[in-house]
Amino acid sequence: MIARVVFLILIGGLAPGQSRTNPPDFTGTWGPYRAGRGADPKLAPPPASPVVLRPEYAKPYEARRAAEAEANRRGEPLATGSSLCVPYGVPSMMSVAVYPVEFIQTPKQITVIAEAFSEVRRIYLDRPQAKIDEVPPGYYGRSVGRWEGDTLVVDTVGIKESVQYQRIPHSDQMRITERIRFVAPDVLHDQITIEDPVTLEKPFTYTLAYRRMPNYEMVEFVCDNNREYVDEQGVVRLKVREK
Repeated sequence: MIARVVFLILIGGLAPGQSRTNPPDFTGTWGPYRAGRGADPKLAPPPASPVVLRPEYAKPYEARRAAEAEANRRGEPLATGSSLCVPYGVPSMMSVAVYPVEFIQTPKQITVIAEAFSEVRRIYLDRPQAKIDEVPPGYYGRSVGRWEGDTLVVDTVGIKESVQYQRIPHSDQMRITERIRFVAPDVLHDQITIEDPVTLEKPFTYTLAYRRMPNYEMVEFVCDNNREYVDEQGVVRLKVREK
């Protein structure tokens, strides 16, 4: 067994679960890479697993989705966090429409900056995670990461309940696990698994894919919404200029 591990080290490989002295560098700007025309099916993200909510959460969730569909059909979309200039938070900020994200990597921390809303997230490396009940709820929670071979495994807790991915309800016991790795020299995958013993029957997983954007400079994105408001029915309306 010892000889096998030594051999793996000599050829540049790693035994399972062994940490790297020189981990891969994710530094750079990354744009969404989705399936579709021109995409390499081997590099596109795999399908997401189903979301299975506990019955007491499934019924209002489906009712909300139906109300949103009907509002969209009428051309009166219901308000979202972005309508109110509220940050997307984790995990949604990791992929917003076509906007890129930037990774800044140092030995003790990886900082993620999303161009949409200029959101900033910090992933602390090689630190113990705090107890879930001791993390003050916020938009980004507390993220700690560790290297498992060439994969960065990130554990996040402390996301407040109003911050939701695709409006899926969660409790203060939600835990998010990400596995970020290269699948090609210029393509990253971020496999995201969401667990919640209160709202979910079982964890669900989806994967984000990014393509490197060399020489791209992130631009300022500030939410300064003075054109819209939300009425008493939760519908987004445009302000009418007074004559």
